Amino acid sequence: MAISRIFLILTLFYYFSTSILAANPTYHVLSYGAKADGKSDCAKAFEAAWGAACAITSPATIYVPQGRYILGNAYFEGNECKNNAITIQIDGTLTAPFDYNVIGNSNHWLTFKKVTGVSIRGGTLDGLGANLWACKDSGKTCPEGATSMAFLNSNKISINGLTSINSQKFHMIFDGCNDAKLQNIKISAPNESPNTDGIHIARSSLVSITNSRIATGDDCISMSPGTSNVFIQNVACGPGHGISIGSLGWVLNEAGVENVTVKSCVFSGTQNGVRIKTWARPSNGFVNNIYYEDLTMVNAKNPIVIDQNYCPNNQNCPKQSSGVKISGVTYKNILGTSATELGVNLECSKTEPCTGITLDNIVLKHKNEAANVVCENAVQNMNGVVNRLKCQPKK
Repeated sequence: MAISRIFLILTLFYYFSTSILAANPTYHVLSYGAKADGKSDCAKAFEAAWGAACAITSPATIYVPQGRYILGNAYFEGNECKNNAITIQIDGTLTAPFDYNVIGNSNHWLTFKKVTGVSIRGGTLDGLGANLWACKDSGKTCPEGATSMAFLNSNKISINGLTSINSQKFHMIFDGCNDAKLQNIKISAPNESPNTDGIHIARSSLVSITNSRIATGDDCISMSPGTSNVFIQNVACGPGHGISIGSLGWVLNEAGVENVTVKSCVFSGTQNGVRIKTWARPSNGFVNNIYYEDLTMVNAKNPIVIDQNYCPNNQNCPKQSSGVKISGVTYKNILGTSATELGVNLECSKTEPCTGITLDNIVLKHKNEAANVVCENAVQNMNGVVNRLKCQPKK
C-alpha cells in the first residue's frame, strides 16, 4: 500500500513538473542557428526564437548565453504574437555589424513593434558607433545612424540590467508606448559622440526610469510631445546634455508634456541639468505639472534651464515667440555647483509667460559664490502667493 502511494506521488510530481516545463519553455537562440563567434549574422536566429515563443500563449523565455553575437537589423513583431509574457534573458553581448552602413540607414537596429508583456533581463548592446561618428566628423556623406533599441506602439515593457554602449545614434526609444519600467540601466558613449541620446520618450505614458547610469553625447533622457506620467529617480547623468523636455512647439497642433517627476538624480559635468526647451514658433502645445526634487549638480554648465527662444540661426520663427504654455513647474532642493555664473536661466515666452513656477531651496554656487538667477516672463507661486520671480534681468 505504501509503495503504491509513493508511486502515485512520484507519478503526480512528474506529471505536474513536466506540465510546468511544457507551459514555460525556454528557447535557446543557439538552437535556431545563432553562433557566439562574433562573426556570423544571428538576426534570423533571434527572430526565429521570437517566433517560437510567440506561437504559444503561456510565459516563455528566450535565452542568449554568454558570447558575442553579431546582428544585422532584427525585427520582433507583435501583430501575430499570441504571447503576452516573453522574457529575453541575455547573458552575452549583441553587437552591430562592423560596417555601419549595414544598419545605418534603417532608423533602428533592434525593433520591437506592437509587443505586449516583453521583459529584457541583463545583456549588453554594442552599437559600434565610433566609425560612423568619425565619418560624420569628417564631413563626408554618411548614414544618419540607427537607434540601438526601439519599442514602438508597445505595452507593459520591463527592462532590468541592460547595458548599451556606443550606439550609432539614440540608445533607446519608446514611441507610442504605455507602461514601461526601466531599472538598473547602464548607457555609455563618449561626450563628443553626436546625437547619442540615452533614452528618448515620445507619445508614451507611464514610463519609469530608476537606479540607472547614463553617460553620453546628448541628452541623458529626453521627452518629446505626447509624453505623460514619467517618473525618473536615482539616475546619474554625465557626461551629456542633462534631462530634457523638448524641443517642443515645432508645429501648431502638437500634444503636450505633463506629469513628469525627476527625483534624487545627480548631474556631473553635464551641458545642462534639467531643461525645458521650446521653439520660438506659434503652437498650442503645453508643459504642465513638472516636479524636480532633490537634485545634485556637480559642475553642470546650465543647472536649471527653460528656453522658449530656441531658434537656430533665427530661421523658421515668424513671430520669434513660443506658443507653448508652460505651467506648474516646481524646482525643490536643488544643490551643488554650476560651471558658469548662471545657475538658473528661465527664458519664458513673451506671449505665453510661464506660470506657477516654484523655486524652493535652490542653492547653486560658482567658484564659491552664489550662482546667478535670470528670468524673463515667469510668474512664481510660493506659499500661496503669486508674483513675478525676483531675479536678475538678462544681460
